[in-house]
Amino acid sequence: MNFRQFAYNNIVRNKRTYIAHFLSSAFSVMIFFTYALLLFHPDLQGQLRSTSETMSMLGTMGMRVSQIMIFVFSFIYLFYSVSAFLKNRKKEFGLLLVLGISRRQLRQLIFIENMIIGTAAIVTGIAVGLIFAKLALLICAKMLVIYEGLRFYIPLQAILMTAGAFLVLFLLIALFTSRIRKTEQLVELLKSEDKPKPEPKASLWLSLLAAVLIGLGYFCVMVFAVERVFSFVLLFGGVALVVAGTYWLFTQLSVYAIRALKKREKLYFHKTNLLTLSELAYRMKDNAVMFFMVAVISAVAFTGIGTSMSIGDPGLQEMKNPYAFTYISSQGNDREQEHLAAIGKRLSEANFTYRMGSVAPWYSDNGLLIMKLSEYNGLAAALGYEAETLGDEEGMLVPTSVNLQTQYKNADAKDYGPVDIVEGDWSADFRIAKLGTHIVYPEYSMLLVVSDASFGRIPGVDDSPVTYFLFVVDHWEKSKAVSQELLDQIEKEAEQQPDGKFMLHAHIFDWLQMKQGNGLLLIVSVLVGVVFFTFAASLLYFRLYADLDRDERQYQMIAKVGLSRKELKKMVTRQLLLMFFLPILVAVIHSSVAFTALQQIVSFPVASSAVIIFISFLTMQTLYFFVIRWRYLNHLYGKIK
Repeated sequence: MNFRQFAYNNIVRNKRTYIAHFLSSAFSVMIFFTYALLLFHPDLQGQLRSTSETMSMLGTMGMRVSQIMIFVFSFIYLFYSVSAFLKNRKKEFGLLLVLGISRRQLRQLIFIENMIIGTAAIVTGIAVGLIFAKLALLICAKMLVIYEGLRFYIPLQAILMTAGAFLVLFLLIALFTSRIRKTEQLVELLKSEDKPKPEPKASLWLSLLAAVLIGLGYFCVMVFAVERVFSFVLLFGGVALVVAGTYWLFTQLSVYAIRALKKREKLYFHKTNLLTLSELAYRMKDNAVMFFMVAVISAVAFTGIGTSMSIGDPGLQEMKNPYAFTYISSQGNDREQEHLAAIGKRLSEANFTYRMGSVAPWYSDNGLLIMKLSEYNGLAAALGYEAETLGDEEGMLVPTSVNLQTQYKNADAKDYGPVDIVEGDWSADFRIAKLGTHIVYPEYSMLLVVSDASFGRIPGVDDSPVTYFLFVVDHWEKSKAVSQELLDQIEKEAEQQPDGKFMLHAHIFDWLQMKQGNGLLLIVSVLVGVVFFTFAASLLYFRLYADLDRDERQYQMIAKVGLSRKELKKMVTRQLLLMFFLPILVAVIHSSVAFTALQQIVSFPVASSAVIIFISFLTMQTLYFFVIRWRYLNHLYGKIK
């Protein structure tokens, strides 16, 4: 048997512990390959279909940044997991040194083992990526709203890029981890498993500080959202406080809480609680940093994915701009009625139901957007809202954006003083009688609706230079083909009239661009989030199985004094529940606060997306928990027969 065969046999003998490391490595390779597959796809070069060159640039940047993130986190994860694994093999290395292997040969052995696993992970990851490439392209085409789909191609560039990047990564990992610490003597290596772990300790003050920091962080975020103190210092300061508090929550507060439970003798000495709490204290201390990383990364992933899903809802675009088409007609446009008839006819031919309203808004000298009540009621009728009434010298503030809509819903008209309209030497005060709750005219200015009589008294309003004809179309998100036809027709006519008397805007293309941008964000956040989830799950698996031999010896001794299988299962289940679900629970709480704060700022619902994300990740974690518990208990049962 040569040296390479010896290294291979070492991997096979330790396959129980190596398997999670190998699978998570292969998975990160597969995700990296998927990004490369999209990055080099011929249909995604130049610009995305139905959108702009800017979206293509953002998409390319997103893919590259995601690849860099996966590469960096893969390096950190692999370095940590391999280093921790080698630390648990100290006794094995000590025995090899006793048998005559040199330190140089030992480093060579570790290097070869890492390269074998790395090469196998690269081949497996790329192979699985190729198998699921078509499915990935179908999903991405759906998320990017590319109706024609993304065709399958042979991704040679993606294969070479992925193989090259991860070959370098595994080479670096192999070089770094093949160095055994010179300060460790042979006796220390041989006795490494016999050294007792020090009792976990925690500081009361740091434990209290953890709770205080998290509470202060939540307070800052809610002040930002509820009180509308839009300060980035307040927002990011709150996030930083929560992150710091979460770190001490796992490293100090969790250990302190377990120690406090151990001091309650009635609880501590009840049945198997002594064993459960003692073991939990060590597990929490050993895995505190890992739990912290899992909680923070999961919270970021939950919030990012949930927000992206909410933004992608067509209903949000209807809130921002409820009109599928906007025909802008300037004074002197003799094609106005012809164009309006053509738009209506084409929509009817395509079986679209539509309603139309018009408005000739007026901007006062002091920057107010003024609309008369009859025009407002016409737009409201087209949108299915109730008509409003106003008295003379009364006004209604109407939201022109989602933020103003939220603000007006949470306010009272009495909170607003009179609004002054200034036009040349003329001015008048209007009492705010009502606050609108619906966006009927999307703009960036404050919109004041007044009665027709009051509007008529404003000097110069009859000379409004532009009239907007606004079309409400049912199922507008399916109107891409019709929109393109109408745009081509009217833009062609507009080119023949350089005075620019008319213009047509189709909302579908704004929505498609937003949808594609959001699709790119979802692709990036979901895939990166899944990679992080896989790394976290792999680390949990490794931590369990790295201590399995010690646990087997411990439970063997306890079984001799009467520990039953039922009691063993109960103890293990309690420990695993805390290890698997405490970080996720903390992440869910953090994300829930973030979603609650977000809901105070925006009008679109975020709760449904949040619930979907929480249920999805909790379901995956629960399935993983039951699989790992089943395997772990089977190993223990085999030793305590």
